[in-house]
Amino acid sequence: MAIARIERRVNLGLVCLAALFLDLVLWLLVLLGWESATIPADFIATHQPKFVFPYSHGLAASIGWSVLAGAATFLWYPRVSHAKLRAAALVAAAVFSHWLLDALVHAPELPIAGARSAKVGLGLWREMPVALAVEAFVAFAGLYLFVSGAALSRPRKLWISVLSLLVFGFTAIGMTVAPPPPSVTAMAATSLVTIVVVSLLAGWLAKPPRWHELRSQ
Repeated sequence: MAIARIERRVNLGLVCLAALFLDLVLWLLVLLGWESATIPADFIATHQPKFVFPYSHGLAASIGWSVLAGAATFLWYPRVSHAKLRAAALVAAAVFSHWLLDALVHAPELPIAGARSAKVGLGLWREMPVALAVEAFVAFAGLYLFVSGAALSRPRKLWISVLSLLVFGFTAIGMTVAPPPPSVTAMAATSLVTIVVVSLLAGWLAKPPRWHELRSQ
């Protein structure tokens, strides 16, 4: 959301999708059987699935996805310009920000390169009240930065704020009191639908950018 404030020609929905892109890749690969998620026996105590996800959440892979997202943004516009270089760099930054924040909260399970490489993670989720406080600060700081500078009507700003509150609320519930999901497949499908719906709602509420104007710059 802060990135959408910095570059207002890039729609909020696209930035949200970029920030969630690594999870989008994760759940697609889980459904394809190329990565795995396991619901451990102590899920009620930890609320943390166990992952093997070198292709979506490895450091090298995350850099690659960020570059691809930036390149796709760049190629969307027909002529080289400062505007599209800036947009591409910011979308790439949004994608990679996911890995940086995951490295803060996950246990050491984020591989540097392949599945057998060294794994990192500061494990802030082991101290859930602190982790949720950090996530709340990040979420609401981004919300404030976007809403305070957005050229949107008051109702649209209100609904974007409501959407952000709902997302954070469901995140907090999922990390604290929610029961185990019925299956990994259900968890993957629900997560994919949530990512798409949240990104589409954010994009609609923030009004899609006028891509033809950006392409002409």
